[in-house]
Amino acid sequence: MRETLMKTVMDSDVVGFARLSGDDNPIHLCETYAAGSRFGERIAHGLYTASLISAVLGTRLPGPGAVYRSQTLAFHAPVRIGDVVTITVEVVELVAQGRKVRLACEAAVDGRVVLDGEAIVSVPARAALAASA
Repeated sequence: MRETLMKTVMDSDVVGFARLSGDDNPIHLCETYAAGSRFGERIAHGLYTASLISAVLGTRLPGPGAVYRSQTLAFHAPVRIGDVVTITVEVVELVAQGRKVRLACEAAVDGRVVLDGEAIVSVPARAALAASA
């Protein structure tokens, strides 16, 4: 089982994430500062990109009712404003005890992996899903 999500990173996403998270590092928000960085321009927060994994987990795979247990992340390259990020989440293992799922998670821009890791989530019992529908 595998799901993907594509998202164009907009300036408003980066500014909104900075406001929400409190991370107002100028590498994300100030053109002048970022121009002097090793990236040469503003970049998105790494955890903004990781949050797109959460969007897949909570809405597509495993879907509504899924609850994060853990997440590992390795950052490989920056995500720039205007980049199209493709998030891929794939089931690696179903664990019957505790109704858990282990998933491989990846974010890529133009086919280049910018972030990867593994998530473990709890999934609701089928009866709970039916009751909420």
